[in-house]
Amino acid sequence: MTTVTPAPASASANADLTADQTDIRDLARRVATDRVAPFAAEWDREHTFPRELFTELGQLGLLAVDLPAALGGAEAGALAQALVLEELARADAGVGTSLVVHYAVTAILAANCSDEQRARWFPALADGSQLCAFALTEADAGSDTGAIRTRASGGRITGTKQWCTTGSHAAVIAVIAKDDDTPGRISAFLVEPGADGFAVTREEDKLGIRSSNTADLSFDGTPGEYLGEPGSGQRMALAGLGGGRISVAALATGIGQAALDVATRYARERRAFGKPIGAHQAIAHKLADMATDVAAARALTHRAARLKEAGAPHVIEASQAKLFASRVARNNAQEAIQVLGGYGFSRDFPAEKLYRDAKITEIYEGTSEIQRLVISRDLLGDLHV
Repeated sequence: MTTVTPAPASASANADLTADQTDIRDLARRVATDRVAPFAAEWDREHTFPRELFTELGQLGLLAVDLPAALGGAEAGALAQALVLEELARADAGVGTSLVVHYAVTAILAANCSDEQRARWFPALADGSQLCAFALTEADAGSDTGAIRTRASGGRITGTKQWCTTGSHAAVIAVIAKDDDTPGRISAFLVEPGADGFAVTREEDKLGIRSSNTADLSFDGTPGEYLGEPGSGQRMALAGLGGGRISVAALATGIGQAALDVATRYARERRAFGKPIGAHQAIAHKLADMATDVAAARALTHRAARLKEAGAPHVIEASQAKLFASRVARNNAQEAIQVLGGYGFSRDFPAEKLYRDAKITEIYEGTSEIQRLVISRDLLGDLHV
């Protein structure tokens, strides 16, 4: 498969970034170009999780962009984190997906761990020597956390979880469970793989983002320790989803940009009727629409990230960014296939992988339907059904 090498950003994309943000973005782009893009097709084909890459990302400071300095982080902010995700997702969305989860879980741990827990898990989670995962989703519970069946009693967890990103490679997993010791409440627990009763029961064979690891987990009286206060699991889950939606929007923007890169490059090189196909209005206008949509997705994502960084409410803006950017990712990947014609349908070219990768952005961290629900409730208030 031809690789997707991230192209330089336009001047307008750089205009509102600080020098530090630009440096972080450029570092992520170099890593994407040198250490991700050349191997992305192989990782996709072989369903390989590139564990060693995350050690490198940690050593470069890219696993802890928005973490406090005391925990080994750069304190560079939510926007810098979004920039890293976009660049890496342009090269491979599977790598970006693993990073989305790592960012979300380390943020939850940083905010809720006890001093002893922080000392145990940081800076190892910041420097890439250890990875983490989040176990929320079950067969009958995704965005509806009230439907969770996994239970905890006396510090022992029993149940099953699905769609746990990096679940097979994590050193610590944050598990959301109904807590019999605080009736009617949901709590968060830290579980170390290898503990009694814990098992990885299955690894998902996915349509896209195949370089990410996705596991089903089983807990049978597995010991866990509280993360944060008992009964605070629902709050943590919602907080993780809020930040995660900005991250997915950034990742989706990266996919949309990669699709535009592939289509533009092909439109310059492929000739038909005596000239490059990009000189034909039908193709040129398609590229113009793709570029406009990516710019809009990026703007929505950056707006949500800046609000989060400022400590301002950003739930609606995060949902808007994710809803729009995920649609752009899918549409641009589809249009890239159309521009490439028959080659777009071939695994020898990257457009089909982008299409497979794009679809998940409309599903995880809250489906597009959930994002519309969040946005419309804000608009309609009591009128909303």
